[in-house]
Amino acid sequence: MTTQPFGTQLSSAFQPLGLEDPREVGGYRVCARLGAGGMGRVYLAYTPAGRPVALKVVRPELAEDPEFRHRFAQEVASARRIHGLYTAQVIDAGTDATTPWLATTFVPGPSLQQVVHRHGPLPERTVLLLLAGIAEALQAIHAAGVVHRDLKPGNVLVAADGPRVIDFGIARAADASPLTGTGLRIGSPGFMAPEQVLGRPATAATDVFALGALTAYIASGASPFGDGPEPAALYRAVHEEPDLSRLPYGLHELVRYCLAKNPEDRPGTAWLIDAARHHPATGGELRFSDGWLPQQVSSELNRQTELPATPLPRATVLDPAAADAATARVPAPTPTRLEAAPTAGRRSTRTARRGTRTALLTGTALLIAAATAAFLLLDHSDYFDDSGDQKATAAESVSPSAGATPSTSSASPQPAATPGYTAVYTDLELTSPDSDHEFDLKAGKVTQDTSGWYLGREAGAFYIPEDSDAYLPPAGALALPDCLKGIDTRPTSTLPFTTLHADRSFCVRAHGGQDIAVVRTLTTASDDGPVKVSVTYYRRSG
Repeated sequence: MTTQPFGTQLSSAFQPLGLEDPREVGGYRVCARLGAGGMGRVYLAYTPAGRPVALKVVRPELAEDPEFRHRFAQEVASARRIHGLYTAQVIDAGTDATTPWLATTFVPGPSLQQVVHRHGPLPERTVLLLLAGIAEALQAIHAAGVVHRDLKPGNVLVAADGPRVIDFGIARAADASPLTGTGLRIGSPGFMAPEQVLGRPATAATDVFALGALTAYIASGASPFGDGPEPAALYRAVHEEPDLSRLPYGLHELVRYCLAKNPEDRPGTAWLIDAARHHPATGGELRFSDGWLPQQVSSELNRQTELPATPLPRATVLDPAAADAATARVPAPTPTRLEAAPTAGRRSTRTARRGTRTALLTGTALLIAAATAAFLLLDHSDYFDDSGDQKATAAESVSPSAGATPSTSSASPQPAATPGYTAVYTDLELTSPDSDHEFDLKAGKVTQDTSGWYLGREAGAFYIPEDSDAYLPPAGALALPDCLKGIDTRPTSTLPFTTLHADRSFCVRAHGGQDIAVVRTLTTASDDGPVKVSVTYYRRSG
């Protein structure tokens, strides 16, 4: 692991500190932000002797809650007893500090969520090795009397010698807070076991269910219980069988056992490790040797071993017009997504999952929707997987067919007839709850699945596919003719947040120049918390 001097361009895994970020916590020197979410912010920090750590600082409103602080201290004490080789070790904590904090071993690698997001589903052997490593991590966690409660791809980091499970047990501390009654939620739809959805006690079997859903996701690129409105996904987890149609056949039986509705019918972690060892794809041996990861993932790991030794500089923009001029003169750092594997290596837009019947959103689904309002969602960037601020409503974040409606008032020009183009949808308002969700521009929805034409956010900027172009005008609203001219004369692939305050428009052209999306930011763009946009999509008809 190497460090780089001040001012050197770094991987976008490390974000500059803002004015509100601390420079020192508990004697640890803070150098960069790793992520943020509902429970707090996570930083790259250094011990006095120079060892890197992941430092997690709790949100002020949680810090003010006595019950949360008491439960947090209990869970940290339990987490300190966990010494698994596939877990990120808790090494220090400030449970009595004005703002509680937690320091863990720093893992220089992306989460499984990011790996699949950037590179697509993983090979069967890689999946089985990860399954075995995570199962062994759960053995260590459960042996300490802890249940993870929020195991998902975002809470598993990938290192060169195997996975590292993070945030184990900390979700339980948030469960004690009165804030869980204000629209927050414990757990993540698509990975929550039926008993967890229904508010029943979580056990070791709850984590096994989540491991089964995680395995299906990293092997197929899709959740076994679909996407779309959260109440529908939660309903499927309780009442419907998982959709394993995209999962390699050799993993069907193992995953299906893990996803049993009855906790008593799920296998133990020892059985899972043994099943992975004797699977034909592993050849009777579980070893994280050279070549266990696809080459493009290994290359990404190598990039993330270069750490900043001093705080990263943060640009200050006083004049949006000046920012536009600066952007034109000096190319901004390219978001990580654009440095990943070529678009040809990504899967194209995935076929729609089985439809959600109206009956799914009635009866039990309505009860589940009411229950989920009492949970705390731990989004994640790399270490805290919680969504941050209040979640978007279902109507704001689903496709038009699922109930999203165009805005009736808009500052953008009304679509006018342009030869060769047809408006597919206009002024559709979409909300991405966190940076793990992308805007699927063609489908007109927010998704965590891979798609062919998307708009995501990471490292202080929006990113688009490598084979797409964008146009960001100096100011003002955009019409389709403006986009066509701007993309041809001033194309860009960099859309920094410093130039994208609320009510700012830009456009994105799909591969081949066939489709155009005009995007207007309805909230200030950022890496943390929800971002709301309005999208108008034009299809080339000639």
